[in-house]
Amino acid sequence: MLSGDDAPPVDRPNLSKDYLAGNAPEDWIPLRAKSFYSESGIDLRLEANVVGVDVRSREVALADGGKLLYDRLLLATGAEPVRLSVRGADQPHVRSLRSLADCRAIIELAKTAHRAVVLGASFIGLEVAAALRVRGIEIHVVAPEKRPMERILGPQLGDFVRALHADHGVVFHLEDTAESIEGKRVKLKGGHVLEADLVIAGIGVRPRIGLAERAGLAMDRGVIVDACLETSAPRVFAAGDIARWPDSHTGDAIRVEHWVVAERQGQVAARNMLGRREKFAAVPFFWSQHYDVPINYIGHAEKWDELAVEGDIEGKDCLVRFKREGRTLAVASIFRDVESLQAELTMERRTSR
Repeated sequence: MLSGDDAPPVDRPNLSKDYLAGNAPEDWIPLRAKSFYSESGIDLRLEANVVGVDVRSREVALADGGKLLYDRLLLATGAEPVRLSVRGADQPHVRSLRSLADCRAIIELAKTAHRAVVLGASFIGLEVAAALRVRGIEIHVVAPEKRPMERILGPQLGDFVRALHADHGVVFHLEDTAESIEGKRVKLKGGHVLEADLVIAGIGVRPRIGLAERAGLAMDRGVIVDACLETSAPRVFAAGDIARWPDSHTGDAIRVEHWVVAERQGQVAARNMLGRREKFAAVPFFWSQHYDVPINYIGHAEKWDELAVEGDIEGKDCLVRFKREGRTLAVASIFRDVESLQAELTMERRTSR
């Protein structure tokens, strides 16, 4: 197992939730004890940067000049934060969040910060905003959209998320972006200047597909895989944020940047690397935590023509169905766990027919 990180695999979703808020101890974060890898016969190599894959000779090239042969190969290179390009983005108090090292750096800066500016109203951005508010830091969120998360959750849930954060003291500067960061002052294109001891960039991620591209694998805004998660190169599989697979539920080729999808794809890919031909048919799932309010999302709906709301969104008791041509593609819910599980089961049964 080759990883460019300096830490073994961690519970990555927790980095923007309880761990960042100070509500989860350090020993919750590693996925496994350090001894697990050696005891399981796994050669885990950290800070090992792969620079090339030769699919003909079945060889992996490392940055230090080393080479490894493979019989089966899994590419699970994930995604990386989109970097800020504005003047002043390279200052030490301007951070993004992806790794455990990133989270530790933000926690250290948060110890003395009084005001933070979060650039981007994405899931990561707003989860970071909530976690830092729990630490008592004044938060300003700057984002170009009219509503947070509207593209994924629709206008009603977007308005709810904004109101929820506003009720906790978060100040929004929507339909605006950062023009420059001059010392501890963030200048916005709209003319406002915000003081900031800490700046968090949560402006999105991009799949790390460079290695796959250089290997000559078939691409389509991600690495194209078949239903068994095998790429265009025999014996080379891909899973997680980089993989675009044929989704039997929507009928589309989709790529999903969420933890549970990556986890489930890794399991299916592993079995197929051992000789099975198991199709990946799991319904995508993710959750987002904002203070004490969880939002669960089942399915995948890049586009919809109808939103059906059941229950009371403002009352934090609802289920929203995202439909296209009368068919439910996805469901988002707040404190409706049973109905959410029932919707997932319905989707699974429909795809298994």
